Amino acid sequence: MSPLHHETSISPRKLEKIESQTQAIGRQLFERLHAQRPRVWQRRYWDERILAWAMRDERVKVRMFRFVDVLPMLGDNEEIIEHLQEYLGEVSNLLPRTMRTGLAIAQPWTAPGRGLAAVARSNVQSSARRFIAGSNVKEVLKSVERARRANKGYTLDLLGEAVINDAEAEQHFQTYLDVMRGVAETASDWIERPQVDQSLYGPLPRGNLSVKLSAMDSHFDPIDTSGTVQRTGERLRQLLRAAKACGAFINIDMESYETKDLAHAVFRDVLGDDEFRDFTDIGIVIQAYLRDSQRDLHDLLDWVQQRGTPIWVRLVKGAYWDYETIHAGAEGWPVPVFQEKWQSDANYERLARFLIEHHKWLHPQLASHNVRSLAHGIAAAQELGLKPSGLELQMLYGMGEPIQQALVDMGYRVRVYMPYGELIPGMAYLVRRLLENTSNDSFLRISASDQAPIETLLAKPNELAPQDDELLDPQRNVALDQVKQHDTYAPKYFNEPLTDFAIAENREAMQRALDEIRPQFGHEVELVINGQKIRSVDLMPSVNPCQKDEVLAQIALATESQTNEAIEAAQAAFASWSKLPIAERAKYLRSLAAAMRRQRFELSAWMIYECGKQWREADADVAEAIDFCEYYADGAEELEPAAGADFPGEQNRWQYLPRGVTGVISPWNFPLAILTGMTTAALVTGNTVVMKPAEQSSIVGAKLMELFLEIGIPTGVVNLITGRGEVAGARLVAHPQVATIAFTGSRQVGLLINANAAEASAKGTAPMVKHVITEMGGKNAIIIDDDADLDEAVLGVTRSTFGYQGQKCSACSRAIVLRGVHEQFMKRLVEAARSLHVGPAAEPGNHVSAVIDEEALEKCRKYIEIGREEGQEALAVDVGELAEQGYYVGPHIFDRVPPEARLAQEEIFGPVLAVIRVEGFDEAIRVANSTDYALTAGCFSRSPGNLDRARRELVAGNVYLNRTITGALVGRQPFGGYKMSGGGTKQGGHDYLLQFVLPRCVTENTMRRGFAPSSVEA
Repeated sequence: MSPLHHETSISPRKLEKIESQTQAIGRQLFERLHAQRPRVWQRRYWDERILAWAMRDERVKVRMFRFVDVLPMLGDNEEIIEHLQEYLGEVSNLLPRTMRTGLAIAQPWTAPGRGLAAVARSNVQSSARRFIAGSNVKEVLKSVERARRANKGYTLDLLGEAVINDAEAEQHFQTYLDVMRGVAETASDWIERPQVDQSLYGPLPRGNLSVKLSAMDSHFDPIDTSGTVQRTGERLRQLLRAAKACGAFINIDMESYETKDLAHAVFRDVLGDDEFRDFTDIGIVIQAYLRDSQRDLHDLLDWVQQRGTPIWVRLVKGAYWDYETIHAGAEGWPVPVFQEKWQSDANYERLARFLIEHHKWLHPQLASHNVRSLAHGIAAAQELGLKPSGLELQMLYGMGEPIQQALVDMGYRVRVYMPYGELIPGMAYLVRRLLENTSNDSFLRISASDQAPIETLLAKPNELAPQDDELLDPQRNVALDQVKQHDTYAPKYFNEPLTDFAIAENREAMQRALDEIRPQFGHEVELVINGQKIRSVDLMPSVNPCQKDEVLAQIALATESQTNEAIEAAQAAFASWSKLPIAERAKYLRSLAAAMRRQRFELSAWMIYECGKQWREADADVAEAIDFCEYYADGAEELEPAAGADFPGEQNRWQYLPRGVTGVISPWNFPLAILTGMTTAALVTGNTVVMKPAEQSSIVGAKLMELFLEIGIPTGVVNLITGRGEVAGARLVAHPQVATIAFTGSRQVGLLINANAAEASAKGTAPMVKHVITEMGGKNAIIIDDDADLDEAVLGVTRSTFGYQGQKCSACSRAIVLRGVHEQFMKRLVEAARSLHVGPAAEPGNHVSAVIDEEALEKCRKYIEIGREEGQEALAVDVGELAEQGYYVGPHIFDRVPPEARLAQEEIFGPVLAVIRVEGFDEAIRVANSTDYALTAGCFSRSPGNLDRARRELVAGNVYLNRTITGALVGRQPFGGYKMSGGGTKQGGHDYLLQFVLPRCVTENTMRRGFAPSSVEA
């Protein structure tokens, strides 16, 4: 339904009156605010002055807030001073003289050092108390009663660590119940305050709680909408029953855009029950900075009218603008938020008027600190006949207190949003509040400036705005291209966006593809040689690892003779293909990318069934394959012949020649992406190819071959052989006409290929030095520093270790944890891993699926037994009946593993993690670098010094700081390692194509009879 399907009854004349009243009310508010300006003897005066000073320079601001963020993790004076010096040292010239001097002379064992550390901690804690109402029910009740004495209402918001496991979700839920009941025990004794306790719609509950649905479910994820609605809905039902018993109001908060529709789905599912259909003491948030917020509000009105019972709506601007913009840009998704502040402000006013118009169904709660926005809401209520008791105004605890009091004095109900909880969990909230207070667009900051005239502060936000239907695009989002022009970094290459499974149409498309390919199960996969499909006498079944009795296809086993035929076909096609202009070869790659986009969900579905990849993992595989096509097509143009260094009488030309036939031997863990990457790199540089996919992923390899045929690749340029590595793969390596072998797989096979290729060249059976390109896995480590953000660190290790069952060469298999955070980290990590859902990859709610085959299963079991001997088993997830269905291994974590143990040195390729406790960062670096491999490594730290050391000292081809160590993107994180991880080549990097060519220089003597042409004539 169109977002404009509810016609407005506000005439242009009334809108003019509302604007006139807005100006009058705004000026009245500013007069009251001016009278309440802080005096020099008040704490607020100095707080504002200090913030104003700190925010003069963006570099100082960023470093100060990062110090505030890390402070709760710092245990002693030494750590505090060290971090202060690291954060502020580079900007010390911008600090006041006394602070510069203090930083310069501060040592933790000296009196000045101890004093500086104490002042820093005290000031941050003081700031936290300004924005956080209390750490327990007793403290919170004092803040609540203080607010009520000032004729203000309240709503409580529980702060806390990110909920990353089921135990934390249960704890969060129980805390909601406890605080609700704790308030109820006291609320009955409160003095009646009509301005707070009564509304146009009847008495208001004394208790008021704002809840985040994601805090009650550790896997609150739109990809599994039905499962999430069921799990979270049951928790919400229990909460509402308690609210009825306690006499409490429940408001559903909104967080990221990704979970917005899911939160609405849970809300409507529960409130649609007969048990709660008549429940009115409940509300939900609408975020005006979202482009589809108008549609959401209109749809909400439709639903409420069908339900037959009104609800409350808290209208906010939105608190995650930076995150939503950056996240969407990084993913290549449409940006969901307005890009200009005036657009959000204009939309807010429009939505506020809509709420007031329909207040009988949607009781309005306008949350803002912007005087213009508040004045507009009040003016609209007056002109539309809504009494003051029918409108609620909401503001944040510790912010805009003069505005709060002015509104109370004018007779409006003001409700204060009160965060409560411990300092450490609340630090992220504190930093967000500080950022809001000090952003360049912040109304509080601008209005506090003596340089901002009232006319500017009260100006209509949309004086220069387009008409409604242009401003509020009914489409889901603004196109990414409209934001790229503002992107400071503006890369040359934009990656293929991953599928956004928060969108229902994408979830439906994936499920449809999974259903539609099932009738094809059992088909025969044939060889493709010289453009012809060839059957084989010998066949091998390809089975679903999640359901091992389910045969997906019968795979042709290529013989040595058939492998020879494929190589001969590629050799015959080489002459014409290599002479084709690079631009023409690049067109084929771009056509291949287009074909993959058309069949994206089908390709993903085959990977889900054949390789046990979860939905997002499979989709990312297709996206990476598309990236390789596009990126290498672009990169090949840089290999065009170029002029060298010319001299008088001499002309030099530089060019690259294709090597010849390339044998591509690919793995099963990235069955489409890596096969496509190695193949297209060879093709675009003028080589011809014989593809040999892994036995376990032969269907996906055949699907890629079908796409090559579909785009009309010339006969013989690409050939497909499937079957045993020891037959077809070995022949590819040994054949005299194969110039290049591109291999990704195990260390054992990679080293054997290197040896056999060298032997063929040494014996003279090959007319060239065979070139081998290898990537062979790793034993990758993540360091957890003692000042790390554990919310991010636990999630980063969990996803890096157990994503795709640990079957990525980049996966984390060692967590190196500093003693100071070891116990806390382990407790949360174990529960996070325990909370992962194990089951078939085709079901989107599962996080851990089956390993690839029986051999992989037995290898995992062997290392689990080794782990029990070498370390302390901290977690062993029993897969139960799933063991009978497929090759399932539950997450396993072993603690206190010695660095030299087999579990800490040997590649496992499964969901098994070794945790190594170390005393300090020096030891952490040594342990991380102590294996034969050098593929990926990571570090979670908030110490600029230690992060710099990680950059310089970690031995790995890819080093990741404060993020997962998997998920490299083409062009952004070129992927590949060294030592026993490979030859140092970088797939998806600007120099990868050079692996498939031979450099050649042509020099001509242009001197004739003592005369040489000019360089231009030459």
